[in-house]
Amino acid sequence: MKKLFRTFLVTLALSAFMTGCSSGVEEPSTNNEVETSVDGEIKVGFAVSTLNNPYFVSLVEGAELKAEEMGVDLIVVDAGDDVAKQVSNIEDLMSKNIDVLVVNPVDSSAVAPIVGDVINKGIKTISVDRGVNGQTVDVAIASDNVKGAEMATQYLLEQLGGNAKVAELTGVEGSSAAIDRGKGFHNIADANFDVVAIQTANFNRAEGLTVTENILQANSDLQGIFAHNDEMALGAIEATSGKDILVVGFDATDDAIVAVSQKRLGATVQQKPKLMGEVSIETAVKLATGETVAPVIGVEVELIVAE
Repeated sequence: MKKLFRTFLVTLALSAFMTGCSSGVEEPSTNNEVETSVDGEIKVGFAVSTLNNPYFVSLVEGAELKAEEMGVDLIVVDAGDDVAKQVSNIEDLMSKNIDVLVVNPVDSSAVAPIVGDVINKGIKTISVDRGVNGQTVDVAIASDNVKGAEMATQYLLEQLGGNAKVAELTGVEGSSAAIDRGKGFHNIADANFDVVAIQTANFNRAEGLTVTENILQANSDLQGIFAHNDEMALGAIEATSGKDILVVGFDATDDAIVAVSQKRLGATVQQKPKLMGEVSIETAVKLATGETVAPVIGVEVELIVAE
C-alpha cells in the first residue's frame, strides 16, 4: 500500500471544541502489550451515532476487540443517527449501572443534557470522535478535524489554483465533526476559492450523489468538491463521473482508499477510528480504576493521495 500512496503525517493536538478541555493533550500509547484483564468487573457503555457507516463500524470494532482483550463488559448501543434514540440509549445505559460512558454524539449540542445527567450521577464520561458542547467530560478522544479539513482544502488549492469554483458537502448539522471540518475548509477556501455551493448530505453516500447532481445543475463549471466524509465523497464521484471535477473526502474508508488508488477520488484524510475505539476502552479502564488521564487525547491523521 505504501507504493500506492504518499502520506503526510501530522501529529495532532485536538482542536478546542471541548468546553472545559483546555490543556493536557496526550497522544495514545503505542504499547502493544496485553493489559491485565479486569475480568468483567468494569462495565462500559458505548453510545455510537450510527453503525450504518463503515467509519463508525471500525470505531466500534476497535472498542470491541480491546474490551475482549482486557475483559471489559462492553455494551454497544446504536442510535442510527437519531438524536432522540441516542438519548434513550444513554438513559438505558445509565439504568444498567455502567462505570463509564463512551459517547460518539449524533448531535454535539442536543446530546449535552443527557450527558450532563450521566456526569451528575458520578459516571465517568468519554467523548470519542465528536465532542459534547457545553459539558466537561473526563476525556475527549478525537482527531483534529479542523487541521484535517485544512489539509484537504490545501490539496484542492494546489491542484486547482486560486479562484476555482468549488462546493462543500457538509455532514450532519450540529455534529462537532461537521462544524470543525467546515471551519477548516473555510479557513482556506474563503480566501482562495469561489465557493458556489454549501449543502448538507448528512454524511450519507446516497444523499451525496443526489445533492451533487443538484449542485451540478446550477453550476456546470464546477471544478472541485470537498466532502466532510468519504461516504458523501463517494456519492459525489458517482454524480461527477466523466466530468473533470476534483473530489476530496475525509475518513479514508476502504472504499475511499480504493477510489483514490484508481484516481477517481482525489484525496482523503485518514483518521484512525479503530485506534480511537481501542484507546477509548483503555482510557475507560484507567478512569474506572482511578488513574489520572489527560483530558484530551489526540489521534494522528494523514492526507492520502495517489501517486
